[in-house]
Amino acid sequence: MVRTILEDIRAVKRNDPAAHGWVEIVLCHVPLHAILLYRLAHWLRTRIGLRLVSRLLSVFTRFWTGVEIHPAARIGKGFFLDHGAGVVIGETATIGDHCVMFHNVTLGGTGKYRGRRHPSVGNHVFIGTNAILLGPIRVGDHAKVGANAFVINHDVPPFCTVVGTPARIVKRNGERTDEDLPRMSPPPEAEPVELELVAGC
Repeated sequence: MVRTILEDIRAVKRNDPAAHGWVEIVLCHVPLHAILLYRLAHWLRTRIGLRLVSRLLSVFTRFWTGVEIHPAARIGKGFFLDHGAGVVIGETATIGDHCVMFHNVTLGGTGKYRGRRHPSVGNHVFIGTNAILLGPIRVGDHAKVGANAFVINHDVPPFCTVVGTPARIVKRNGERTDEDLPRMSPPPEAEPVELELVAGC
């Protein structure tokens, strides 16, 4: 866990030109505080089994930083949040190593699945401001999701840049293109919810 935290601190130094020195980063970089408190909440939940305590800590983190990360989410090392305010990361979301995420990003569910119902994000992924990713979708390694992009029920291939609402692929392996996103292939642990029709609705 210590190595992971050190990688998170290095990520701030690497990605934020406004971060001037290690002491300033540790004391004043509020998005880093959100990540460190998430790491503690995740450890309390997964290693100690203190589910309620971990949730209370995540509520405090949201109050203190404006960042909402469920303690059960899995986030790799070197995670960097820029500004952070308004970020929402759901319970079954996974994020790989060395990812960058800006403010007002949502990794949420659609209400149509049980089990794994949030996005799985690969390594070295960039997600821009106000991007919304919903459902048990996959975002491949080295992908870039542009600001205000909206991705639902579609996967983002690796080494692709996607923009727009709904999002489209505009760059693949460094070459410009204009393609639809591939349809999502839900993982086996994502179980569709059977919706019951209510009489009179």
